Amino acid sequence: MFKDLGIKGRVLLLTLLPTSLLALVLGGYFTAMQLADLHTQLLQRGQMLTEHLAPLSAPALLRQNTALLQRIATDILDQPDVRAVTFRNAQGKPLAHAGPTMGRRHTIHDVQMVTQSGDESTHFSLPVHHAHLSLSGESMAQDDQPLGWVELEISHQGTLLRGYRSLLASLVLILAGLLVTALLAVRMSRTINRPLSRIKQGVAQLKEGRLETRLPALGSHEMDELASGINRMAEALQDAQEELQHSVDQATEDVRQNLETIEIQNIELDLARKEALEASRIKSEFLANMSHEIRTPLNGILGFTKLLLKSDLNQRQQDYLHTIEKSADNLLGIINEILDFSKIEAGKLILESVPFNLRDLIQDTLTILAPEAHSKQLELLSLIYRDTPKSLVGDPLRLKQILTNLVSNAIKFTHQGTIAVRTMLEDEDEERAQLRISVRDTGIGLSDEDLRLLFQAFSQADNSLSRQAGGTGLGLVISKRLIEQMGGEIGVDSTPGEGSEFWISINLPKSRADLHSLPDSPLEGRRVAMLEPHELARQALHHQLEDCGLEVLEFTRLDDLLQAVANAPDGQPIALAVFGVNLKQLPPERLRQHVRELEAHGCKTLALCPTIEQAQYHESLPDVLGQLHAKPVCTRQLQQLLCQLLGSHPKRYSEPSPPVANGRAVRLLCVDDNPANLLLVQTLLNDMGADVVAVESGYAALERVKSEHFDLVFMDVQMPGMNGLQTTEAIRAWEAEQQSSQLPIIALTAHALANEKRGLLQGGMDDYLTKPISEHQLAQVVLKWTGFSLQNQQNIRPSATPLPSSTLPILDPEEGLRLAAGKADLAADMLAMLLASLQADRQTIRQAQENWDRRALIERVHRLHGATRYCGVPQLRAACQRAETLLKQDDPEARNALAQLDQAIERLAQETRVGV
Repeated sequence: MFKDLGIKGRVLLLTLLPTSLLALVLGGYFTAMQLADLHTQLLQRGQMLTEHLAPLSAPALLRQNTALLQRIATDILDQPDVRAVTFRNAQGKPLAHAGPTMGRRHTIHDVQMVTQSGDESTHFSLPVHHAHLSLSGESMAQDDQPLGWVELEISHQGTLLRGYRSLLASLVLILAGLLVTALLAVRMSRTINRPLSRIKQGVAQLKEGRLETRLPALGSHEMDELASGINRMAEALQDAQEELQHSVDQATEDVRQNLETIEIQNIELDLARKEALEASRIKSEFLANMSHEIRTPLNGILGFTKLLLKSDLNQRQQDYLHTIEKSADNLLGIINEILDFSKIEAGKLILESVPFNLRDLIQDTLTILAPEAHSKQLELLSLIYRDTPKSLVGDPLRLKQILTNLVSNAIKFTHQGTIAVRTMLEDEDEERAQLRISVRDTGIGLSDEDLRLLFQAFSQADNSLSRQAGGTGLGLVISKRLIEQMGGEIGVDSTPGEGSEFWISINLPKSRADLHSLPDSPLEGRRVAMLEPHELARQALHHQLEDCGLEVLEFTRLDDLLQAVANAPDGQPIALAVFGVNLKQLPPERLRQHVRELEAHGCKTLALCPTIEQAQYHESLPDVLGQLHAKPVCTRQLQQLLCQLLGSHPKRYSEPSPPVANGRAVRLLCVDDNPANLLLVQTLLNDMGADVVAVESGYAALERVKSEHFDLVFMDVQMPGMNGLQTTEAIRAWEAEQQSSQLPIIALTAHALANEKRGLLQGGMDDYLTKPISEHQLAQVVLKWTGFSLQNQQNIRPSATPLPSSTLPILDPEEGLRLAAGKADLAADMLAMLLASLQADRQTIRQAQENWDRRALIERVHRLHGATRYCGVPQLRAACQRAETLLKQDDPEARNALAQLDQAIERLAQETRVGV
């Protein structure tokens, strides 16, 4: 503020400010001292008056002469500043009073003078003793009891008035002094300000371009020197301006010649900008349309492939279909990556914020990617440190997408060794947790140049024409953008030839509810023997077993484990054994032998093997479903498997069962202009027990809704004529006219761009599904909006499986030849081997059925079922399949299925003329 003042203002300020402060301080000090003296004098006068009243009133108080007391009180009011007087007897009762009511009074227990001061008055109270009689000429009796009290109240108004007068006088003097000082300061400032004003005017004229301006003499040596300097500067500026004008004229001519060129370039740039904006709009429309056009046929390919895989196919046909399904999934993944990248670039990607369990998310991700890792003989595992919070709030789907990208890249560029996912806690408070999740591999590693290009779009670590790894090169870019949008960061540490470690650091809120935590385990305190050759996998499995409540005993050699189980160290038996096995270290035959040895000692066994080797261990274990599981196993699944082995079950949190249809099937309307997609949705819903009506246009859908009752509508968005949104608006308008409740309408769309869901919901639709769709998605949305529970009828009604009828041939030589790859000798040998074992299998099944040994029945029927898969015996194979399915599900119809199986064996024996 001081900088903004001019010279005149500064002179006035520097002159008046010290003077004003000094005058105010001194005036205030002396005024305060005078007020204090006046107040002290007032108190002294009041005290003296009170002390004089005591002997004067003592005789009257002794005789209780109220008239005399009243006259004394009235006379004392004539004294200056006395406001009120009161005389009281020995008991404190007033005998005489003059003036207004007193504001304060002490009790009769006071024995000395008491003074009480307030804002307006001061109160004095003094007891009158017999000693005061001597002062008045009366005889004095020796008595300590007071004769009465004298109360006097002095007003402060007079003192305050005198103080205010003094203050006013001080202020007048101060203001007069300041005025004189201000006049002197103004006069002084003029002697400085006038020359400066002349200088200012001259400089302003020079600024306006009048360089011929010159300043005269200003009357002082300093000012004359300043004016002379300004005059010399003006002369120099005038010379420079003439030279500059000459240069400007010359440059202006050059600029004039280039103006047309610059204008043309501006027009071209504006056109290019418009073209770029139009290209961006066309790109967005292209992505939206391509999303629909590609996802729509993919929906049919994936859907019908899954339906076809459920039918009875030979191994080669199943391999072909799995190849088709995998290729379609890869294509869908590429499309999703491109669309995600487009949404991120446009800033339209919206993240969710829902509770999720971090351990389940990581383990589920590794379970999905395990077959790809095991096909390259890689060890895939996760290590989650104990202090890491499990229940968090965030976007689990996007976090899972990031982990999938990182682990997939690690698998892609690792040819041998291990891929480990570690999760640790960096920092936390009561509300949030800072996590670090790393993916460490032993792959090819990355050079410094690769690291610089790593997070750029459409770039890969190996961009050569001979590269082995495919992909769009968008995975890491999308992961980086997603992590940054979540408020975290991503990085990589790598050494060429040794491997890489990708890490993400993210701060997430903690979930208040402990969602999806492990249920209470009946395994608490039990001992388990663990054998895992791989060091990191052994550490991870050890942590998982401890999380299940088990006491873990680690072994590095199988013989040591067998000996420990047999000898029961410390006298405590080992009830469980968990193996990490593979075909190189422990073949199926040896595993079967060791499992029998352990079961002989009362120890249940769970074998964990790579996913690609799981089928080869099926024949070696009596209970494949309970004793064999693929790596890496989830902690929740591991607990359930171990509980099943011990014949107990973990306590689960009770969840409400979904409602089911009350006496009728849910009635659904499907609308789609694509016949393949319409047939797929209709087939999936029919298989789940729904009553489905399918139409191919919005007009037909509107007519059906008006004439029939439906519980829910699946509506395609893009259709010719009347599209999905127009049809929905027409249905909502009709419902408003009829005053009927709104029918749930679910959009089926192949688009994946942001803001489409908002547009669909604003258009009247209730929800939407993105193609390709699955049975689970359909069942969930039907349950959400109708309350009807749809389930796969093939899974919940095994008894409805068609019985092996006489229409199925007992012996089909052509099928046997096809299963033997066209080799007649091999087909004959396979059939002979089956027939040779029929008698033993039949007797074993009968004996187990009499004792109802369900595990033995499952083992023997499964073995016989496997043998029928390589021979042309359709009727026996169907009977084995039905019996095995019902036995595993513990269905009461299993006994009838076993009887039909026995009849199928009898018919095959008669057909081949072999006595059984």
